[in-house]
Amino acid sequence: MPRYEFRCRACGDTFEVNRPMAAAGEPATCPQGHADTVKLLSAVAVTGRGAGGPFGGAAPAGGGCCGGACGC
Repeated sequence: MPRYEFRCRACGDTFEVNRPMAAAGEPATCPQGHADTVKLLSAVAVTGRGAGGPFGGAAPAGGGCCGGACGC
Protein backbone atom coordinates (compact mmCIF):
# COMPACT_ATOMS: atom_id res chain seq x y z
CA MET A 1 0.00 0.00 0.00
CA PRO A 2 1.41 3.43 -0.88
CA ARG A 3 2.70 5.70 1.87
CA TYR A 4 2.00 9.43 1.70
CA GLU A 5 3.82 12.13 3.65
CA PHE A 6 1.95 15.06 5.20
CA ARG A 7 2.95 18.14 7.17
CA CYS A 8 0.77 19.77 9.81
CA ARG A 9 0.46 23.52 9.40
CA ALA A 10 -0.56 23.98 13.03
CA CYS A 11 2.33 22.21 14.82
CA GLY A 12 4.86 21.59 12.02
CA ASP A 13 4.95 17.80 12.47
CA THR A 14 5.70 15.68 9.41
CA PHE A 15 3.98 12.28 9.36
CA GLU A 16 3.20 9.41 7.01
CA VAL A 17 -0.11 7.76 6.17
CA ASN A 18 -0.58 4.39 4.47
CA ARG A 19 -3.67 4.35 2.25
CA PRO A 20 -4.84 3.07 -1.12
CA MET A 21 -4.05 5.17 -4.21
CA ALA A 22 -7.77 5.84 -4.61
CA ALA A 23 -7.69 7.74 -1.31
CA ALA A 24 -4.45 9.65 -2.03
CA GLY A 25 -6.14 13.06 -2.23
CA GLU A 26 -8.17 12.74 0.96
CA PRO A 27 -7.20 14.99 3.90
CA ALA A 28 -5.27 13.55 6.86
CA THR A 29 -5.32 14.53 10.52
CA CYS A 30 -1.92 14.85 12.21
CA PRO A 31 -1.07 12.62 15.20
CA GLN A 32 -1.63 15.62 17.51
CA GLY A 33 -5.23 15.92 16.24
CA HIS A 34 -4.87 18.98 13.98
CA ALA A 35 -6.82 18.93 10.72
CA ASP A 36 -4.88 21.66 8.85
CA THR A 37 -2.42 19.46 6.95
CA VAL A 38 -0.87 19.45 3.50
CA LYS A 39 0.33 16.46 1.46
CA LEU A 40 4.02 16.71 0.57
CA LEU A 41 5.46 15.94 -2.83
CA SER A 42 7.63 12.83 -2.66
CA ALA A 43 10.49 11.84 -4.92
CA VAL A 44 9.91 8.49 -6.62
CA ALA A 45 12.76 6.26 -7.73
CA VAL A 46 12.25 4.63 -11.11
CA THR A 47 14.51 1.78 -12.11
CA GLY A 48 14.65 -0.60 -15.03
CA ARG A 49 13.74 -4.25 -14.69
CA GLY A 50 16.79 -5.74 -16.37
CA ALA A 51 16.97 -7.19 -19.89
CA GLY A 52 13.72 -6.81 -21.75
CA GLY A 53 12.39 -4.29 -19.24
CA PRO A 54 10.68 -1.02 -20.20
CA PHE A 55 13.96 0.94 -20.02
CA GLY A 56 16.01 -1.14 -22.43
CA GLY A 57 17.75 -3.55 -20.10
CA ALA A 58 20.64 -3.16 -17.73
CA ALA A 59 22.29 0.12 -16.78
CA PRO A 60 25.31 1.16 -18.85
CA ALA A 61 28.73 0.12 -17.54
CA GLY A 62 31.19 2.71 -16.28
CA GLY A 63 31.79 4.79 -13.21
CA GLY A 64 30.87 8.09 -11.74
CA CYS A 65 27.57 9.89 -11.95
CA CYS A 66 27.26 9.79 -15.71
CA GLY A 67 28.96 6.57 -16.76
CA GLY A 68 32.44 8.11 -16.67
CA ALA A 69 31.99 10.49 -19.62
CA CYS A 70 32.55 13.64 -17.54
CA GLY A 71 35.67 12.41 -15.73
CA CYS A 72 34.12 12.55 -12.29
